[in-house]
Amino acid sequence: MWSAAIGGTVKVSSRGSARPVLLWSALVAGTGGGKGTALRAALHVLDAPVGRFLATHTTSGITSGASMVNHLWEQQEATAESEHGRDVRTLVVEEEWSEVLRRVRRDASFTTKLRAAWDGATLRNTTKEEAQEVRDPAMVLHCHVTPSDWSKYVGELEAAGGSYNRILPFLLGTVPMLDDDRVSLPRVDGHELSDAYGWATARPRAITLGEDARPLWRIVRRYARILGETLPEEQAVFIERTAERTLRVAACLAASDCSQTITEEILSAAFSLVRRSVRDAVRISKGADASKVRREPLSLAAKVRARIDMHGGRATSSQVLPYVGASAAEVKELPGIVVTQERNGVGRPAVVFTLADDSSCDAPSTVTLQPAKRTETDRNGNGGAVVSMDAYRPAPTPAAEPKRPEPIDANPFPALL
Repeated sequence: MWSAAIGGTVKVSSRGSARPVLLWSALVAGTGGGKGTALRAALHVLDAPVGRFLATHTTSGITSGASMVNHLWEQQEATAESEHGRDVRTLVVEEEWSEVLRRVRRDASFTTKLRAAWDGATLRNTTKEEAQEVRDPAMVLHCHVTPSDWSKYVGELEAAGGSYNRILPFLLGTVPMLDDDRVSLPRVDGHELSDAYGWATARPRAITLGEDARPLWRIVRRYARILGETLPEEQAVFIERTAERTLRVAACLAASDCSQTITEEILSAAFSLVRRSVRDAVRISKGADASKVRREPLSLAAKVRARIDMHGGRATSSQVLPYVGASAAEVKELPGIVVTQERNGVGRPAVVFTLADDSSCDAPSTVTLQPAKRTETDRNGNGGAVVSMDAYRPAPTPAAEPKRPEPIDANPFPALL
């Protein structure tokens, strides 16, 4: 927020070139992890010292490169005739950054415009009415995201391309004072910060490294280079801009002291903050790698067993072979699989797979049911094979002969007459 407030007039000079002091940040924590509470605490500290800047220059919901340029251009046009002149400072606060990341995937120009905005390069956009151009944009991005969404949307390729490795990620810890609803935030004396804001915005300022800070600056650059060479690539891409971000943080701290010189003490404080972000970036990327469940491919035997179990312990070849990518001969060689052939009517017998008992799992088992014998007429004739179903029916159990009634000695009917 502080870098957004002073970003319109303050630059940091290194190797003879002036760079923006814009700092982009991300709070990474689970749902309900206190990201919103931390944001409100920062607003509590900065709202009064920077005047109406936060109320008039804060926006959200920029989901395309064109909308980004259009927002900055409209602000530029609205302030072109104002007392203080052209103002393209913008603070983009995305408390639901995952939703933005889902939508910007459809816009190829978004990441290009994002990189240009961080570098302070000229942004251009062409509309039906006119061409839009914004020079020296001063846009700062602050976003909230969960670790799972970070690993899902802020991938290695996007970071390697420079789209999102410009952001300082911070894993949000627990702050008892912020977590306690009964405790209100203390009153902050922001007079010195208000004076620094007036000093920074009064006219353009160029902040440079002091001579006493140059040995530490060489250490910072060597630290960034060593990290990039030793860490795995999927982690190193997120910290490639460590030196640049350290310089920008130091320039913001120097401006808060109304100084145009970065001392060794200021650079050391900035380096401590950036090292914290580096550690968090490594932890986030490690967690993303650990969360990716690497499923081992199932063996052919496991696939066949799963298909047989799916069909109740008995499956035909048409229910197994197309789904396991193997031939019947390969399945027959698997241990613990019993292969049988059953004939149901006319035609080729069906191949049926079942699971063997534990005692028969050492070798494959093949059992063939013999078909019924043909009659002499079928063997000699040219007609189709006729199979007698009696061969497959169980032999009928002979029924007991009915018990015959005993003969009656006398005729009972005369008694009825």
